[in-house]
Amino acid sequence: MAGTLDRMNRIPGLFPGLTFLTILVVWELSTRFLPIPSFLLPAPSRIAEGFDAVTFSRWFAHIWATLRVALTGFLLAIAIALPTAILLTRSKIVSAGLYPLLVVIQSTPIVAVAPIIVVTLGSGDSSRVLITFLISFFPLVVSMTTGLKATPEELIELSHSLKAPLIREFTQIRIPFAIPYIFSGLKISVTLSIIGAVVAEFVAADKGLGYFIQFSTSLFKIPQAWAGLGILVLMSLTLFQIITQIQKRAFPWSLPREGK
Repeated sequence: MAGTLDRMNRIPGLFPGLTFLTILVVWELSTRFLPIPSFLLPAPSRIAEGFDAVTFSRWFAHIWATLRVALTGFLLAIAIALPTAILLTRSKIVSAGLYPLLVVIQSTPIVAVAPIIVVTLGSGDSSRVLITFLISFFPLVVSMTTGLKATPEELIELSHSLKAPLIREFTQIRIPFAIPYIFSGLKISVTLSIIGAVVAEFVAADKGLGYFIQFSTSLFKIPQAWAGLGILVLMSLTLFQIITQIQKRAFPWSLPREGK
């Protein structure tokens, strides 16, 4: 028994794959033998047919429209979150004044604000990027700030005693120590960026997977809508894995040890 478990542990992707396959089989059989309307829950085979019913060029156009907005908003969130986190860490006055404002912005339902943003900025990419940015920004700046503030105080005091400049304090002490926190925030924010792009497309868009799902459901093409949803899930998982692989290859020391 122990030997079998050891062999199974050597194949880390086996259990998730078996779980996913089991869900698909149960799903397919349930829709075939139970009185479940296809417009409520189509079978995986019907969803595959819905995927084939759309041309590759059309899928590519929708995928690229969503991915472009999601990545732009995500990169913008990174560019603004890091200096904001440094300010929050460095200045108690800035932290006391800015942090509550960030909490208020995060507490405001983005679905309610999205139509206002679209009316203000128009229905182009700028409004969709801003909506994506607002959803992705808060968890990223919180994780970065937490990591920068979690640096051991003795290391900071040592840098002060050596009269190290402020830029070296952050680049050589605080930021390296905060790498695990930063990547935790990146993993959360990159998936939220897909959500933000879809929310923006629900409000105003003529292209993108969110628009495609909304358009398909309005025409009762439910299998196609589920196919679009499946692509969104795959897109989120792919972006999550890209961030994970960057951390593994560039900062392997920041990962938790395998026995913990």
